[in-house]
Amino acid sequence: MTSNAISLYTKRRTQYALGRELPISEADAEALIRQAIRIAPSAFNSQSSRAVILFGAMHEKLWNITRKTLRAIVTADAFAPTDAKMNAFAAGAGTVMFFEDHDVIEELQKQFPLYADAFPMFSEHSAGMAQFAVWTALAEVGIGASLQHYSPLIDAEVAKQWNLPASWKMRAQMPFGSNLQSFPEKTFIADEVRFKTFR
Repeated sequence: MTSNAISLYTKRRTQYALGRELPISEADAEALIRQAIRIAPSAFNSQSSRAVILFGAMHEKLWNITRKTLRAIVTADAFAPTDAKMNAFAAGAGTVMFFEDHDVIEELQKQFPLYADAFPMFSEHSAGMAQFAVWTALAEVGIGASLQHYSPLIDAEVAKQWNLPASWKMRAQMPFGSNLQSFPEKTFIADEVRFKTFR
């Protein structure tokens, strides 16, 4: 059986070797990211995902903030690999910062008290859907990306720098750009470990 969806999902790979030359314009990349998040599913159609899209100097500023934050907690003799990572992310064309709006979650908890304890988990599901949607959409047009998690270390400085609402809680950062390296063959664990089917 062939599937266009599976073929598309297969293109989504982690790319750390990023360049600045996108195969599409920044405006088209921004529109693609917005549309991917817009159509991503969310529990109760809550649409709780939020995003900050950075290009150019603003993109570099994020990774300088992250570098400065990590330098304060990583010992000097061990900082070189971290510094190299920051340089690699900053070498890309842009970054998407993903957030979940907790005002939305709290309102749902009030509306549906029976499920109140579950809404934070539902929000994480929505966040993952949005991240996968953006990553796959970028991959389809030949843009490489990876998913990073430097929260909560950088959250306060990011919120201050870009004047973000207090209800926006960061979940991930996705640096993206041109693919400067080919992808290695992907390996998989045995299906017997991962799946069970009953009829």
